[in-house]
Amino acid sequence: MAEQFACLNPTNRRNPIGHHKKPSAKAETRTVRPSLRLEGEITLPGDKSISHRAVILNSLAKGEAEISNFGPGKDCMATVRCLRALGVRIDSRASQDPPSLLISGAGEDGLKEPASVLNAQDSATTMRLLGGLLSGRPFLSIITGDVSLRSRPMDRLIEPLRLMGADICGRGGDSFAPLVIKGRELRGIDFTLPMPSAQIKSAILLAGLFARSNTLLRQPTPSRDHTERLLRLMGADLEIQGNLVSLLPLSSSLAPVSLRVPGDISSAAYFLVAGAIHPNARIVIRDCGINPTRTGIIDVLLAMGARLKIDNERLEAGEPLADIVIESSELHGVEVGGDIIPRLIDEIPVLAVAACVARGKTVIRDAGELRVKESDRIATVSSELSRLGARIEPLPDGMVIYGGRPLSGTEVSSHFDHRLAMTLAVAALVSRGETTIKHAQAAQVSYPAFWQHMQQALSVDNS
Repeated sequence: MAEQFACLNPTNRRNPIGHHKKPSAKAETRTVRPSLRLEGEITLPGDKSISHRAVILNSLAKGEAEISNFGPGKDCMATVRCLRALGVRIDSRASQDPPSLLISGAGEDGLKEPASVLNAQDSATTMRLLGGLLSGRPFLSIITGDVSLRSRPMDRLIEPLRLMGADICGRGGDSFAPLVIKGRELRGIDFTLPMPSAQIKSAILLAGLFARSNTLLRQPTPSRDHTERLLRLMGADLEIQGNLVSLLPLSSSLAPVSLRVPGDISSAAYFLVAGAIHPNARIVIRDCGINPTRTGIIDVLLAMGARLKIDNERLEAGEPLADIVIESSELHGVEVGGDIIPRLIDEIPVLAVAACVARGKTVIRDAGELRVKESDRIATVSSELSRLGARIEPLPDGMVIYGGRPLSGTEVSSHFDHRLAMTLAVAALVSRGETTIKHAQAAQVSYPAFWQHMQQALSVDNS
C-alpha cells in the first residue's frame, strides 16, 4: 500500500528521515517534517519489561527455553551480558526473524561469582532486578552503570533488601550505584512499598525465591505484574489478593518457559499518539501486549476521545495481547493522576504531545517519579515541547498543558533520553516546518528500529 508518515530532509524525498552524525560525540541528529497522511501496519519490538524478566527467570530454571521477539534495545542486552558473566549460557539466534535467545538455565544454585564488575549500562531494571537476585547468592557481586544510572536512586532498593538480611551497600550514603553485594542467606519480609514500583517489587520477589520464609508485599496500587505472571507460569508458589502479593520460597526448581514476547505497548504509544493527533491517519499495530497493568495510555487516549479499537484479543504465555487500530481523532483535555499513573508512567512524555494538540487543558499529577528517569522528564518534556510552541507549566509531580496551540518546528534535544527522542519525533509530525532532534540515537535504548520503522514501515509518498 502507499504509506505515508514523516517527510524529512526535503532534499531527498526517497529518504523521509534525514540524519547525520557528529563524529566527535557520536551523536545523531534527525530532521523531521510533517506528512500528508499516516497509514500502515507496525509490528513492534518485544516488550522490554517482559524480556528482562523472561531471560532472568529462565536463567534460574532447570532446562532450556527459547525466547523469541526478545527486546532488542540496549537495556535488555545489558541484562543478557550480566547473566552471561554470571555463568548462564545464552545463545542468540540472529538468523531468525525476529531474533531469539536460547537459554540453558543454570538452576537456583548454578550462578557463579562474576570475574569482573557487572555493567548495567543505562538500565535501572537490570541493576535493580539483579540486585535483588544476587543478594541471596553466596558470592560477591558489584553492579555499576553509566553516568545516568549512577545518578538514579538506589536507596529504595537497598532498604527492603537489608530488611531481608542482605549485605548490600552503595555510594553516597547508599543512595546511588555502584552497588556492592555480598550474597548471604535471606529471610522473607512483610513489606509495604512506599510507592508503586515494579522494579523494586520484582527485586524483592527475586530475593524472596531463596529466602528462609515467606515474603509478603503490600502495594499502594498495583504496578506492572509481568514478574508475578511469569513466576506462577514457571511453578512458583505465588498468590495475588488485591494489592497483596504473597510468595513462598522455592521448594523445587523453576520450570523453563519458552515464549514469544508480545510487542511493547510503551513502543506502541508513539504510534498511537501519532495516529490520534494527525489529521489524516490510520495505523494498525499488530501483536501488542495489553497487560491491564500497562494499558493506561489506551485508557487515557479513549478518555480524550481517540478513535481506538482493540481486535483479536488472546493470551500467550500468560500475557494478553491484541491488535490495535488508531485513527485520526478530535482529542480534548483530561485530568490524569492517582492509580492510573503506574500504568502509564513511561508513556507520559508522548501523552503530553497528545495534550498539546487536544482542545482544552490537561493536568497530569502524581507523576513525581518522572523526575528520576533517564532525564528529569517533567523538566525536559516541558522545556522541549515549549520550544515547539506548546504552553506547558511544570509541576513538582507533573505538568499542566494548555492544548490547541499550533506547534512550529525548531531545534530540540533528547537530553540523551530515549523516550524524549521518540516523543519529539511524534510532535514534529504535526509541527509546521522542520524539527531537528539532537541526540536522536537515544531511541536505541528501547527501540533500535524506531527511525527505520518510521521510514520504511510507514514510508512517505508525497509526490
